[in-house]
Amino acid sequence: MPGIDECLLEAMRLPGARGAALVDWTSGLALGTVGDAPGGDHETTAAEAAELARMAAEHGAFTAGGRPDDRPALEDVIVSNRDSYHLLRFVDTSFDSSVFLHLWLGREEGNLALARIRLGEMAARLVLG
Repeated sequence: MPGIDECLLEAMRLPGARGAALVDWTSGLALGTVGDAPGGDHETTAAEAAELARMAAEHGAFTAGGRPDDRPALEDVIVSNRDSYHLLRFVDTSFDSSVFLHLWLGREEGNLALARIRLGEMAARLVLG
């Protein structure tokens, strides 16, 4: 079972991967980063991605069943722009499940479907502690 560093390095092997991070969406802090960050700053990117993750996780419209307490049912958030995708994959943990994997993926060379599947597999195997 991989730890944070191994998981992030595995994410960077995906076609089109530009950068990856494990982020605590409660604090907005990056627990680990690898590769590039949009704008060049991993900490700013982590804080901004955490805001988006928090908004999705805390609003019932985005969770299965429409209740805020369904947070673990929320799998991922995908944001696309002209040249890239941002995939936020929520990680179930033995504690409060307030972390997610953030993959920044180049649109031309990346495969969003493959990245989503693989990030889900990585999240399931990730060992935190």
